Amino acid sequence: MHRTAQHPLIHRDTRAWRFQVWASFGIASSLCASGLVWLPGDDLDRAFMVMGYVFCLSSAFALAKFVRDNEGRRVDTPMWQLVVWSGFALAMSLTGWGLWRMGIQPVWKAYLLVSWLFLISTVFTLAKMLRDAHEADLLEARHVGHNHPARESE
Repeated sequence: MHRTAQHPLIHRDTRAWRFQVWASFGIASSLCASGLVWLPGDDLDRAFMVMGYVFCLSSAFALAKFVRDNEGRRVDTPMWQLVVWSGFALAMSLTGWGLWRMGIQPVWKAYLLVSWLFLISTVFTLAKMLRDAHEADLLEARHVGHNHPARESE
């Protein structure tokens, strides 16, 4: 009697999708960086916006991880939940406030706003794609380890 291995369905993103996600993140990052480099006005405003964008970027990745980790059941403490959500809200609020109060032309504000929101949306997409790939790798490793010839004789 032949033993048949069950092959679990392992979802993998296409190469085209991975390229599109990385390209979008790279474009959004480049748009933000170029907007900040060429931003007219005070150096202090530029420095504030750089810090705000980096804070938003970091807190968006942390939020994406938190939401995904706690998808099925709560694994993090309520205090960590407060830190993650508060950090994201604070980063977005302070960056928005800094952008709003800057004494620059509306077209510059619009450029910085759109590139900033583009960056944040690509962070969530990139985080999901990377996490999906990691979970697929884990599932595949478990499947390969379970069906390894040395283990079948045990």
